[in-house]
Amino acid sequence: MLEICVLASGSSGNCIFVRSATTRILIDAGISCRRVAGCLEQIGEKLEGVNAVCVTHEHGDHHRALAVLHRRTGVGLYANHGTVEALSLDIRMRDLPWNIFQTGVPFQIGDITIEPFPIPHDSYEPVGMVLRSGGAAAGIATDIGIPTAQLCERLKGCQVLVLESNHDEDMLRNSTRPWKLKQRISGRHGHLSNNQAAEILLQVAGKGLHTVLLAHLSNECNLPHLAENVVRRILGDNGHAQIKINMTYPDRISALIGCEECVEG
Repeated sequence: MLEICVLASGSSGNCIFVRSATTRILIDAGISCRRVAGCLEQIGEKLEGVNAVCVTHEHGDHHRALAVLHRRTGVGLYANHGTVEALSLDIRMRDLPWNIFQTGVPFQIGDITIEPFPIPHDSYEPVGMVLRSGGAAAGIATDIGIPTAQLCERLKGCQVLVLESNHDEDMLRNSTRPWKLKQRISGRHGHLSNNQAAEILLQVAGKGLHTVLLAHLSNECNLPHLAENVVRRILGDNGHAQIKINMTYPDRISALIGCEECVEG
C-alpha cells in the first residue's frame, strides 16, 4: 500500500510526501525545512523519518529546502544527471552527495520502486514519476507543457494521481501578465490548463484510477472551484464520475490519500 499527501503545491513551493509500510519519500522540497517538518507532524510523521528526497527538476519552487534538509537529517538525495548539473550551478548545491538516476529506468528506495519518465517543461531534464509498492501505484506529474502520449501511457494503472491543473485559459489570456510570460505558460514547455488536465485524465481513467489531486494551481490565473468543476464535468460527461477530485494548496496540506493493489477497470 502507498499513501500520498501533497504538503504544498504552487509557484511558491512544492513538496509531496509518499509512504509505504517501511519507506518515507519526499518528491521535491520547495518549501522551508521548518515547514516540511510542521506538515509532516500533521500526518504523524517526523522529518528524521524521511528516507529520501527525489527531485523532479531544478526550479527553485521544487528544491528550496534541499541543502538544509540534507545537512539536518542526512536524507538521501535523488535526481537525474540534467537536474544535478543544473542545481550544481548554485554554490549551495554543488557539494551535495547525489544519487543519480536515469530517466526512463526504474530505481528502488526501500520497498518503493520509482519510475521516472520525461515530461515537456522548460528545465534541463524534467520528469514525472510513478511510485509503486506491491500492487499500489501513485503517479506524479506537476509541471507539464502539453499532454503527450508517453505521459498518458506512463500514468495508466495508477490508483492515485497528482496532476497539474495550472491555469484557466481565459483567465490567463485576460490577465495583466506580460505577453512573453503568457506565451511561456501556455506553450509546449509551460504548464497545463484545466482543460488539458482533464484531457490527460480521460486518457488514463478506467484503469484503477480512483482519486486525482489537482496541483500547481496559479494564484492569478486559476481558482480552485474552476479547476475542480472543469475536470469533474469533463470526467462525468465521459462516464468517469466515480473518480474523486481533491485539491492541493500552496499554504496547507492536502488530504492523505491511500492506494492499494490495482484493480483493472
